[in-house]
Amino acid sequence: MGLFGRKDDDKGTTDSAVSPDLAALTGDYELDPAHTTIGFVARHAMVTNVKGHFKDFSGQLHLDGADPSRSTASIDVVMDSIDTGNADRDGHLKSSDFFRTDEFPTMTFRSTKAEALGGDDYRITGDLTVLGTTRPLVIDLEFNGAAKDPFGNERVGFDGKAEILRSEWGLTWNAALETGGVLVSDKIKLVFDISAIRKG
Repeated sequence: MGLFGRKDDDKGTTDSAVSPDLAALTGDYELDPAHTTIGFVARHAMVTNVKGHFKDFSGQLHLDGADPSRSTASIDVVMDSIDTGNADRDGHLKSSDFFRTDEFPTMTFRSTKAEALGGDDYRITGDLTVLGTTRPLVIDLEFNGAAKDPFGNERVGFDGKAEILRSEWGLTWNAALETGGVLVSDKIKLVFDISAIRKG
């Protein structure tokens, strides 16, 4: 089932037709931090992956069930909340070698464009600001559905992914390996598992 349009095989409707239940999802939503993950994956020493996430963040979504191009997203991430499962590594990531969290405590994303790609697939383009540098970021999303939880909250869910080159945001620290290559990959995979609650 698509978020903004779907094909009903029994009735022969097309993806351009918006069903009433999908149109009803139009509204403003807030990310639920207890059920949302904003994470990343970096290649370490050319042989393995290190995964991490941020524990402190907030985000707002506006979904338009009739016109996906009018949907928006904004996310603010507290950089001191980075967690890779290793305190020493987390401390290094917060230091002047990487995120300089004392000087740049927040990472932000502000959407500039939303697209429906067909089926359950969508794309959000926006501005990602890290270390005071703002560059475009494209996030591919899959709509996981909508439901009302036992507490009466109306929820929507998405999975998302993106790839960036950290050097484009000034994150250039590295160390050479004796066997060739570098300690930390320039390419970083971003992963999102989003649960958002409708406001009001």
